[in-house]
Amino acid sequence: MRILLALLLIGLCASVRAEAPILLAEVYRSGINPADYLVSEKLDGVRAIWDGKALRFRSGNPVQAPAWFIAGLPAAPLDGELWAGRGSFERLSGIVRKDVPVDAEWRDVRYMIFELPEAPGDFSARATRIRELVSEAQQPWLQAIEQFHVKDATELKQRMTAVVKAGGEGLMLHRADAPYLTGRSNALLKLKSWEDAEARVVGHVPGKGRHDGRLGALIVERPDGRRFRVGSGFTDAQREAPPAIGETITYRYQSLTAGGLPRFPGYVRVRKSF
Repeated sequence: MRILLALLLIGLCASVRAEAPILLAEVYRSGINPADYLVSEKLDGVRAIWDGKALRFRSGNPVQAPAWFIAGLPAAPLDGELWAGRGSFERLSGIVRKDVPVDAEWRDVRYMIFELPEAPGDFSARATRIRELVSEAQQPWLQAIEQFHVKDATELKQRMTAVVKAGGEGLMLHRADAPYLTGRSNALLKLKSWEDAEARVVGHVPGKGRHDGRLGALIVERPDGRRFRVGSGFTDAQREAPPAIGETITYRYQSLTAGGLPRFPGYVRVRKSF
């Protein structure tokens, strides 16, 4: 019996892949000199890591991409986002999560590269190498995320305004002199016009007036146990079929109240597990 249990545990552990060690962003704060960083648009995509042989989600689970998509990737390890354009996350999520990929759908997906795992040199050198690898591959779905310099905070703000106005999420800043790192670090910063976080749905509040008969707001619970309502950001279709109790959602907010709760929280999406 002990041997059988041991074999079952070994099989279970083998089936669970550890989350890939990747660099995670801190939040950009005033006073940080953006001239020390390379800046790029923050893409609302799905993180994917190519190890030279297999394409996987951040969780370690395989991406079921078409054979032609995989065959076009170089031998070098890559880190980037599967992306289908601004404002297309829900559609993209549906495409890349299918066990059987649909070729016509994947023609709209691009693999946007922003890092070379374990590569030597600073980020500026790695960014140059990314452009070279993409050029050598000559595949339209493999692209390097544009990296650019800004001279000061004023120019950074101007770039941010232009990206958000065009429908983008914000900006990423990666220290130009940083070696390849993993974990959370101020070598990588994110700049957005709002913050986002996750919470678990614990209840539904019925709607009133125009929303009579459908969802008015979600009651959600943060990891620290504190609860609040999320009542904006939903389409009519989402109010008709709201996230189920127990599901985890991503919400956005402007700032925190004096009591530490999010101010003006708005629904973004149900968190997807990849």
